[in-house]
Formats: sequence, structure tokens, C-alpha cells
Amino acid sequence: MDTPSTEADVAPETLIAPAKLTLSLRVTGRRDDGYHLIDAEMVSLDFHDRLEIAPGDSLTVVGPHGTETVGPNEDNLVRRALALAGRTASVTLHKQIPAGAGLGGGSADAAAVLRWAGFSDLRAAAALGADIAFCLVGGRARVTGIGEIVDPLPHDRRTFTIVTPPIFCSTPAVYRAWDEMGGPTGDNGNDLEPAALVVAPELVRWRDELADQTDRRPQLAGSGSTWFVEGAFPDVGRVVTTVPASEWKRRGD
Repeated sequence: MDTPSTEADVAPETLIAPAKLTLSLRVTGRRDDGYHLIDAEMVSLDFHDRLEIAPGDSLTVVGPHGTETVGPNEDNLVRRALALAGRTASVTLHKQIPAGAGLGGGSADAAAVLRWAGFSDLRAAAALGADIAFCLVGGRARVTGIGEIVDPLPHDRRTFTIVTPPIFCSTPAVYRAWDEMGGPTGDNGNDLEPAALVVAPELVRWRDELADQTDRRPQLAGSGSTWFVEGAFPDVGRVVTTVPASEWKRRGD
């Protein structure tokens, strides 16, 4: 007679959560509710977090950017995504994407959970976090509205070198500074770059070092703190990552 399986016997499913890179970002307005409207080009990278998901109700975060068990009442995008989809799960999150880096790490994790749960409402996803809608679609896209309008673009394989300083850039603080500065237009493809340099002026050192070492002008990823240049320039503290030529496999095989 076969022995009935238990939750402990179920092998966890592996999910891949690709980082997103914002190649261009224009702020086009502000809604009455305070949310800013954008017109951006975003791509998924092969730099990613990994989630192991199994029956249960827990969240453990491990890896270079988190070693902790998250309590049941703590606010976390993975937990909020599960709640939005009406699901529970035991999740082990292997965190490689730094928080506050402008790479959409938390949004990518939430999107991976929503895909697993079969949830595809982009507006609801964007209400949870503006970058989640793009991360749910993935690939390469033009992103408008507050992030909930995602228009896929042809895939374009490219290579980037990214550097993430140990600086947390608060997205609300950067947008607030952008408003206070009168809404400047960034001269390097990202309207938020001038505001991020006001919020975190120490970013300049990291930008200039990358520029000197690559002979290229770095661009800020989203609201920061990551700087990137196109091309492969491997070195300590850098990540060389590609935009896959075809749609990124979001589940580990």
C-alpha cells in the first residue's frame, strides 16, 4: 500500500525572479493622488533572485542580501503578493538583487509569486508596487502610466555592467526631491538622476569611478542606487549581465 504523501514530502518548486533594468525614464506628469506618470523602457536581466516555494505559510530570506526569517505579520512584497493572489506558501527567497538599488528586486520576487499563482492583473499588480506589472510581463517593454501599462517590445540581446553602491535610495524620497527641484529633465536618459544625486550625493563617487575605469558615461538605474554602462567590464564589485535574446525563463528548469 502506498503511503499518503504529506506537505513535507512535496519537493519545492523553483522560481526565477529576474532583475529589471530601466534603460530610459521620463517623468511625464503627476496624478491627483500623488503618483507620478512615467514613460520608460525596461528590460529583464539574467541577474536574478531565486525562490523555492512549497506548501505551508512562511518566508525565509537567505543569501548576500538577507539572512532572516520574516515574521507572519511583517510587511513584505512576497507576502503581499501571496495575499493578493489569495494563496499561501512556504517560500525560501535566495536574495541576490540588492534592495533600494533601482533593479526592482522586491518587485521581481512578488511578480514571480504572482506568476506561480496564475495571477495576471497588471493594474492590481502595479497597485501593489509600480514595477511589479513590468516584472510580471518581463522581457523588454515600454512602460507608461504609473507602471501598469506594459507594451512589449522586440527582444534585443545586450550586455551591461552594473555597480551597486552600499547606498539605499528611497524611491519616494527621490520623487519628492524631483518635485522640489521643479521636475528637471535628466540629460542622460533618466529624469530621476538629478534628484537621486541630491538625495544621495555620495553616488557621484561611484559614478565617476565607473566612468574612469570604463571610459563610458554611467547611467543611473531608475531611482538608484545602481549605475550601469553598456558592455562587459568585469571587476570586483561589478556584475556583468545580459538581456536575453528571447523571453527569460522565469521558472528554474
